[in-house]
Amino acid sequence: MTVCIDNSLPGDSQVVENKNYCDTGELVLDGGFTVPADTVVSSGGFDAPEINAFGHTFRDYDVESLRNKQVEEFYRMNHINQTYEFVKKMRDEYKKLDKLEMSIWECCELLNEVVDESDPDLDEPQIEHLLQTAEAIRKDYPDEDWLHLTALIHDLGKVLLLPRFGELPQWAVVGDTHPLGCAFDESIVHHKYFKDNPDTNNPAYQTKNGIYEEGCGLENVTISWGHDDYMYLVAKENGTTLPQAGLFIIRYHSFYPLHRCGAYKHLMNEEDVENLKWLQIFNKYDLYSKSKVRVDVEKVKPYYQSLIQKYFPEKLRW
Repeated sequence: MTVCIDNSLPGDSQVVENKNYCDTGELVLDGGFTVPADTVVSSGGFDAPEINAFGHTFRDYDVESLRNKQVEEFYRMNHINQTYEFVKKMRDEYKKLDKLEMSIWECCELLNEVVDESDPDLDEPQIEHLLQTAEAIRKDYPDEDWLHLTALIHDLGKVLLLPRFGELPQWAVVGDTHPLGCAFDESIVHHKYFKDNPDTNNPAYQTKNGIYEEGCGLENVTISWGHDDYMYLVAKENGTTLPQAGLFIIRYHSFYPLHRCGAYKHLMNEEDVENLKWLQIFNKYDLYSKSKVRVDVEKVKPYYQSLIQKYFPEKLRW
């Protein structure tokens, strides 16, 4: 595997005004193509589209559209309401895993009821995105079956939007994630709305390290609550045999300030640095596989069911 990642020091990330874009170098994938941070290219086994489902470039939060107005309102609510205490409360509640018992595939099918209002690139039911991502990775990484399964399940935590899981508001389930308990980095999309977050009134949370120590490890950092952390809890507490890199991807795939912009690297430990390499690879497929290409669900279902059986129990507590 050949991976080229940003080697800049913490604090070196750059934000282009009004674009929420950060210069993180380029990534060379085993599929045989290079994806620069500011360009989407098509080569090798993975056909990376140039535009998203709405006809715009990916993660462009500034283009004038009704969808982006909805996305901005989502982030306004997210940045106001995601506080350190709120996240602690959510983790305490949902780590009980007392909502439902069901299989991984049953949960996949539930996502047909979910559309992510925070996503400027996608308006398809989530099951389509899961299979697009998984199949794209499977094509370029045929021997890494754990990565195929990680792609399939990475967004399953979005079931938190459904009534049987508490019907949490969108701002408490989807969107980019970020740490609480330290300063809000300016690379976070729609950063301006943090001015109304109660945590800004706590001086202990307004420094670079905040309540944490440099190099403490992301495991010890409180990240905004959502589907990432919930699915991580589900997988871990149900005894999955996925490797740590898979759990890292599930837990931090929405942590764009880190894996796209290089923010908060000073809080990472050595294990985080190694796992981030896999997340950097995964993210290109997670983002750029959002297209109108359809996947034959029934055709690929037996393969993914075999992976579920390999890495998970038949029924999980949710």
